[in-house]
This record gives sequence, structure tokens and C-alpha cells, in this order.
Amino acid sequence: MTTTAPLPGTADRATTSTRGRWPLAATAAGTLGFVATLVLDGRNDVPTEVRFTDGFFDTLDPMVYRLSLVLGYAAVAMLLLLAAQWRRRVEPRVPASTAASLVTLGLVSSAAGLTYGYGWKGALGLYLPDGAEGGSFDQAGLTTYFMLNDFGSWIGWLGVVVAAAGIAWMGLRERTVSRWIGVVSLLPVLQTTAMVLGLGVPGVPALLAPIYLVVLGLGLTFGRSVINR
Repeated sequence: MTTTAPLPGTADRATTSTRGRWPLAATAAGTLGFVATLVLDGRNDVPTEVRFTDGFFDTLDPMVYRLSLVLGYAAVAMLLLLAAQWRRRVEPRVPASTAASLVTLGLVSSAAGLTYGYGWKGALGLYLPDGAEGGSFDQAGLTTYFMLNDFGSWIGWLGVVVAAAGIAWMGLRERTVSRWIGVVSLLPVLQTTAMVLGLGVPGVPALLAPIYLVVLGLGLTFGRSVINR
């Protein structure tokens, strides 16, 4: 029998072509979430010590909150897409891994929490004096919405941190994810744990979780993790 050797580089291209592009949903979710939460926070010009005096809400730009709503909802959609892809593509490959299931649950829980967080931001933008329905709520009502937005779109990122813990376990213990991804996955877990225990601030998961998703998506897409080969 005559065998033909593969052309140079053919095997490498074949291996690369089998890597799915589905993890890029993580990169999209992280990018959208970073802008919607940190860039469009809506409180950049608000004094550290807030005083709800007359005219306070006139200084807030409703467009910032509206853009945060739109991009935030898009981030939620990407998180749910990532969770669905993870459940379909990863969990069946590692059926004995509790960590893999934890990732799915963490992503879904973040999507649920962030839906409320970004929804409250959109509502505040809607009811601000210069918003589309300005005047619908009095000062007390606007104050309530403002306080909900203090950490509303920040707290919901905790689920992603929990998912990162699961991926860290998969990378460092189960070896189904590249080891370097496992190490990187520890960063939001350690940062959130340390700041919650040390400072008691509930919104700290958002500081690293969106950036982590960007790195995770690129790492799984172009790296050598078993779950995406």
C-alpha cells in the first residue's frame, strides 16, 4: 500500500480549523460589559459625598444611562450565548466535571443579575429631568433609582467570578483547559475575595471580571485547551 505524506503545514491547519470560534462570545460579553459598567458608569462627575440637593439630577446625562442599557443588554445576551455554547460543547466532553457545570451556572446567574442592573440604569436615564419621560418621578423616586445604580451593574459580575473559579479548577486540576488560563482565572477570584473580605464593597467583581472574559475568549479560541479542540 502506498501512503502519501501530508503537505507541510496541513496537519497544523487542520488542527487550527477544528478550534471553535464560540469562545469569542466571552470576549464580546467582556468588552460590552466593560464599557457598559465601568466606562458608562454615569457617576464620573458626581462628588464622592452625594447630596441630593435641588438640581442634582439636572447634572446627570440621560444618554449615558441609555447607552449603558443598550450595551449592557447586549453583554447579557452574549453571556447567555456563551453559557449555551459551554453547556452544549464543553459539558458533554467532561461529564464528570462539577467545575464545568459550575461555569454554566455562574454565567447564567451573572446574566440574570446584570439584567436588573442595566435595567435600572436605563430606567434612571428615562426618568431624569432631560430624559424621555422626565418628570414622571419626584426627587424621592429619582433618588431611589440613583441608589439602585450605585452598584447595580457591578454586583451582577459575581457569577462570572464564580465561573472563573470553575475554569481555574479545570485548568490547574483537571487539565482540560490550558494551565495559563487556569492561573489567569484565579486573578478575579482572589481579587474579589480579598476586597469583599477586607473592604466589604459589593461591587468589586466588576473590576476584573469583564477584562477576564476578554482574555478567556481569546485564550480558548486561539489556544490549545482540550475543551476547544
